[in-house]
Amino acid sequence: MPKHGKRYRALTEKVDRNKQYTIDEAAALVKDIATAKFDETVEIHFRLGIDPRKSDQNVRGTVALPHGTGRTVRVAVITKGENVALAEAAGADVVGSEDLIERIAGGFMEFDSVVATPDMMAQVGQKLARLLGPRGLLPNPKSGTVGPDVTGMVRGLKAGRIEFRNDKTGVVHAPIGKASFDPANLTANYAALIQAVEAAKPSSAKGVFVRSAFLTSTMGPSIPLSLTTA
Repeated sequence: MPKHGKRYRALTEKVDRNKQYTIDEAAALVKDIATAKFDETVEIHFRLGIDPRKSDQNVRGTVALPHGTGRTVRVAVITKGENVALAEAAGADVVGSEDLIERIAGGFMEFDSVVATPDMMAQVGQKLARLLGPRGLLPNPKSGTVGPDVTGMVRGLKAGRIEFRNDKTGVVHAPIGKASFDPANLTANYAALIQAVEAAKPSSAKGVFVRSAFLTSTMGPSIPLSLTTA
């Protein structure tokens, strides 16, 4: 394992490892320790009380962050008919039907999210599942990327709707903004995310659901969060 450099160790000293910070305190602190030469992404990591080996305990959902993520999301839409014009009007970056499916199958990947209408999913699944699935880009109704409302799906993604899901260790990782955000906006985004995660608790999960939470920036150390609301 590589050792952290002097800069990282100095930043770590600013975080009290014996303290659990309120989200307000952590949002202010993360800005202070995000000292990279670019606008670092601020992420939350929730450790959940689930058994990820059991399919009925996996957590997945979407949430619209009130202040967005701070990044420009490139949206590709696979649809046909009158939905093509609707997708373009909603701000989609690339729109097509069979032609777009063939472009993606041929290596075109200039997008961050893929939306599809139900009438295209058979072809999407047949030709793109193995390519987009491992990348987490395959359209899915649970992630709000398959449906008849092209306008709503595209605008939601552009405005900051994100998908969250647990990894194989039972941890959810999700962005809540950039280090340049006002701390109050990071706090508001956090509140929306934790509410959505808690609402996605599987009925088969017993005991404490959100076991721990950490706030971190791209290049900075993690900040332990208090989960008490009192």
